[in-house]
Amino acid sequence: MKTIDLNADLGEADNAVWACNESEILRYISSANIACGGHAGTKKSMRHMVQGAKEHGVVIGAHPSYPDKVDFGRKSMTLGEDITHKQLKISLLEQIATLAEIAAEEDYFIAYVKPHGALYNDAVKDPEKAELIADVIAMIDPSLIFMGGPNCEMGRAAKRKGLRFIAEGFVDRLYTDDGHLQSRAINGAVIKDQQTRLIQAKKLVTQQSVTTASGRELPIAVQTLCLHGDSAGSVETARLTRREIEANGITIKAFANAY
Repeated sequence: MKTIDLNADLGEADNAVWACNESEILRYISSANIACGGHAGTKKSMRHMVQGAKEHGVVIGAHPSYPDKVDFGRKSMTLGEDITHKQLKISLLEQIATLAEIAAEEDYFIAYVKPHGALYNDAVKDPEKAELIADVIAMIDPSLIFMGGPNCEMGRAAKRKGLRFIAEGFVDRLYTDDGHLQSRAINGAVIKDQQTRLIQAKKLVTQQSVTTASGRELPIAVQTLCLHGDSAGSVETARLTRREIEANGITIKAFANAY
């Protein structure tokens, strides 16, 4: 039987309602990308998410970003101007190590790394940043899996470093004709309608394709689906997406071992 991983960006909440929603999402997903202090997250929130993930048998991964809480990690940084290569590497190492240490204290472990926001989008096309992220992952633990976009520099950097790479598709984001995410600066880049999200999730899994923002049908091979915990209706999206996928005879299963 065919399987697919369902992941969500979590540990980003800054209020009680949002935090409650994040905990609820853990009931429906198989992998959790936990913010580790760069764009959001504290040691307390990291521990809370690790404990919740362990309770539900959800695999955890580090979700590091540019060190930028002001812009939630969604503002690009230029190496050598906004941040040095060394500064970014140290920040990513510290973010991932912090979550790994907390997980170890809870008798759990991180299985993969997925960059967040602008760092993710930059590393799709920027080989230097993709290489930097891969370097950090390999330095911490070469058995860690690198999660990122399909057909991009992250996958190529992972291959050069001998890292396993997992390509993801997004349930709640529009795609451009080159197979990458449409900029959030463009109105409609974040899919808000639940039915449209479900249609995209089903197409990604059953047809390995998406309908781009221009209406083109584009092949896109992915091993995991992502939904954003900070998107409106995220709990319902998680619940409905799981139901829709399973209704098509496909099992939700993490790409890495839970323990």
